[in-house]
Amino acid sequence: MTRIALLFAAALALVVSPAAAERVAIVGGTVITMGPKGKLESGTVLLRDGRIAAVRAGDAVPDGYAVVDAHGKIVTPGIFAANTALGAVEISLEDSTRDSGVSKEAPFSAAFDISYGINPRASAIPVSRIEGITRAAVVPGGRDHLFSGYGALIHLGDAKDVVTRPRAFAVASLGAAGGARVGGARGAAVVYFINAMRDADRYARMRDKNDFRGLVLSALDAEALGPVMRGEVPLLITANRASDITQILRLRREMPKLDIAIVGAEEGWMVAEDLARAEVPVIVHPFQNLPGDFSRLAATRANAARLAAAGVAVTIADENGDGHNPRLVLQYAGNAVANGMPWEAAFAAITINPARLYRVADKLGSLERGKEADVVIWDGDPLEVMSSPEAVFIRGERIPLVSRQTKLRDRYRDLSGDRPFAYRR
Repeated sequence: MTRIALLFAAALALVVSPAAAERVAIVGGTVITMGPKGKLESGTVLLRDGRIAAVRAGDAVPDGYAVVDAHGKIVTPGIFAANTALGAVEISLEDSTRDSGVSKEAPFSAAFDISYGINPRASAIPVSRIEGITRAAVVPGGRDHLFSGYGALIHLGDAKDVVTRPRAFAVASLGAAGGARVGGARGAAVVYFINAMRDADRYARMRDKNDFRGLVLSALDAEALGPVMRGEVPLLITANRASDITQILRLRREMPKLDIAIVGAEEGWMVAEDLARAEVPVIVHPFQNLPGDFSRLAATRANAARLAAAGVAVTIADENGDGHNPRLVLQYAGNAVANGMPWEAAFAAITINPARLYRVADKLGSLERGKEADVVIWDGDPLEVMSSPEAVFIRGERIPLVSRQTKLRDRYRDLSGDRPFAYRR
């Protein structure tokens, strides 16, 4: 009987231990919530069943929680990389590993859905998450069409499927880039855009879809743009010149249902008050300060600071949708601070602001009760280049701080030994 009892107890332990492991108390750190509670100098964050159970001052921990000591550390929400090709590009120069967009030969563009090609085992995902990136927007990057397709939101945890929201937003280009894709002039891009929205509206109203004949779109693309036209999903529009941004704001007034965000906006500071008044958010790269072309003659590293000061909702990201180094977004935010942006605004630009832009702020972007438990413990100021995460939690699961890079470092750290490198583990 004693042996049976012991076996039963062991079996019960196997059943309950995973649930117990999901209860974690992060205790004693400086908690930067990015929510209503602001900054707690010595706080406790409780994680339970993949969500945040509580955020409060003090060190009190309920029974049943595994304690993680964060005294002397900084505790923040996970970082949101808002404009990436993460998981859609493995090797930039190898076509077979690039799934971020369609070429001009494709029979559609607006209908392209990047979520189908995202690889959860891409080597850049662990490289990014051990630097504190817990969520990302994967953005289609076709260069031959005005509409590039639909992007997806992903988590960076260890899972067979990392897509949390497919078709989360659509992407288009206006300005010089858009013009180059539909005729060579900025005005041509605007005409194409207007008629594309008309096609989408007409397609949605038709009873017999087989009778559809678009002005500029195929039936497939017209159907895909329906949710954009109705404002059901955000539309990211790439543009840099101030006059192009002004034209986009005019289109927004004519089509008030459109939920627009502007990517690039390197001359955005020149029309910052207009952007704020229209409540149109921007995604900017604070490193851009050179006139790389005639659309960016007024580029400046003070762009993010000036936009934020005017009341624009600023998200900081690499405007080119890099697939290998989304982790650098922390450095971008730090440089925005160095060029006049308040620290809190810069940190909001890589946490809560992208969550709001992509309509997931009810789940992500801040440390608040009920939100998904994406939490990072830092050994210093997260916007300082020498700071690093000491622990990363994604959906309440503690992530090993291991990537292909750390494995290679460990493998070749010790050069002694008789076996050739190829045979070492």
